[in-house]
Order: sequence, then structure tokens, then C-alpha cells
Amino acid sequence: MKTQIVSNFVTCDLLDDNPNCQVCSPNMEGKRFFGYGGLSSFGGEVVTIKCFEDNSRVKETLATAGNGKVLVMDGGASMRCALLGDMIAKSAVDKGWAGVVVYGCVRDVDEMAKMSLGVQALGSIPRKSNRQGVGEVGVTLQFGGMTIEQGQFIYADNNGIIVSDKPLI
Repeated sequence: MKTQIVSNFVTCDLLDDNPNCQVCSPNMEGKRFFGYGGLSSFGGEVVTIKCFEDNSRVKETLATAGNGKVLVMDGGASMRCALLGDMIAKSAVDKGWAGVVVYGCVRDVDEMAKMSLGVQALGSIPRKSNRQGVGEVGVTLQFGGMTIEQGQFIYADNNGIIVSDKPLI
């Protein structure tokens, strides 16, 4: 069975119709999200990970069935290494994930741009993370003026990122 990926929407329109959504601040301490994946808009149910310069839990999670969900990870806004690269992104596509939001960096961005996966991150860097098996899954995240809980719904495009307690599409 093919996973239904939510895409082809505009966050502005979703927010106009659902004004109570949380909106990610476009300039948080000088940081801003950029699109790196092949899907310019993506959304779905949130799965959360908190990890700092270690993508062990990211790799494990994206190797499981995504069913159109979006992995949201708080990498502490580190700009020293990437938490997502092309091989893990390919695993996410193969497992049916809609996208990944990284409060940190990614790498292999030219390859990710060819994939049917939404990716938003603060930047790109060629350095990979150091895997030590550290990170927490299913925790509450806070960044960009938002509080993000596992099970909420996130929608992202080139206009920004919004979070809702219910599905909007």
C-alpha cells in the first residue's frame, strides 16, 4: 500500500483558515529555516527527537514505517555538523515519511533535492555527526517560538512552518 504524502498546499492559506496554529518565528536569534528536499511543501503528524550533534535516533527512527509522518528534530541549532544526509533521507523516502524539520543542519543537499521528501533545516554543512547513541524520542520540543508535541501536525513550505493540534488537510 502506498503512503499518502501531504503536499501541494500553501501554509498562508492553511493559517488563514486556522488562525490558532502556532507559527515558527522567521528569525529566531538570527536563524531561519530553508527548504532542501524535493517537496517544497509537506505536512503530517509529528514525531519528535531531541538530539545534539548525534543523529543515532534520527537514523533509527527514519528506518521505521513513516506512514506520511514528519520527523521534527531539535538539534540545538548546532551549525557544526549535519543531522541528516542523503542515505538517511533515502531511508525516510523508502519508509514513507513525508518530511523532516531539522533545528540544525543537513548535508548532501543536492541529492536530497531530488528526493520525494520535504526537508527544512537551518543550514547545510558537509561534516557528519558523531553517532554515540544519544538522543530522546517522543519529547516536547521548543524552538522558533513554538512548543511542539509528538502527535501534533506540522505543515511547512517556502512561506514558513505552522503547527496544529489537529490535521488541517
